[in-house]
Amino acid sequence: MMAQRPAFPVKLGQTPPANKHALASPQGLGLDSSAVRQRMVQKLAEQGLKDPEVLKAMGAVERHRFVESALVNQAYEDTSLPIGLGQTISKPNVVARMIELLREGASCKLGRVLEIGTGCGYQAAVLSHVASEVYSIERLKDLHEKARANLRHFRLANVHLLFGDGMLGYPKGAPYAAIISAAGGENLPQAWLDQLAVGGRLVAPTVTTGGQQALMVVDKTLQGFKQTVLEAVHFVPLKSGIS
Repeated sequence: MMAQRPAFPVKLGQTPPANKHALASPQGLGLDSSAVRQRMVQKLAEQGLKDPEVLKAMGAVERHRFVESALVNQAYEDTSLPIGLGQTISKPNVVARMIELLREGASCKLGRVLEIGTGCGYQAAVLSHVASEVYSIERLKDLHEKARANLRHFRLANVHLLFGDGMLGYPKGAPYAAIISAAGGENLPQAWLDQLAVGGRLVAPTVTTGGQQALMVVDKTLQGFKQTVLEAVHFVPLKSGIS
């Protein structure tokens, strides 16, 4: 196991890179066309996603900026794609579903959100539209740097990227109105539960008694924690340490 170190926040740069994704979609529209993203949003709505703020956020973020150049023509398909180091960018449906669960019952923006597993930065970008502040932590240095590069274009002042052990959370930003994880383990780390605000909600994949992963929703109340196990999912395993 790698030595555990505290997370260090990094401010995103202010100079957007040149657009290297001038490829056309199979339908003949440029990938940076809002029409391409709106087709994806329409499919999400047909699949049962209902939160208008989540759908709006999904339509606003250019997913093709977060995938490898060889895969950009698949960017708006409902599929997960490799981003290197054995990690993937989640399917749009899964991203939207988890954020919709975070926001369930909310009438306004979420407060401060902690994301475990920045990956390529796509989910953090979507979260930035539905939360006042996003702290996103990644344990793999190369992915942390990739996310910084990907997000620089968007100039998201409310997104803070952290390099560190996600299982430790980020106590300096606590308490969090919501916590979301892009990796699943057998148990939820105690640090996450401690850093979740009373009235807050945590959404994460967890390993069930049958050995399969399922989405778990945890609500923190004055009386304790309420856990709800939902549909089966497949995420990369939750690991400790940094690399």
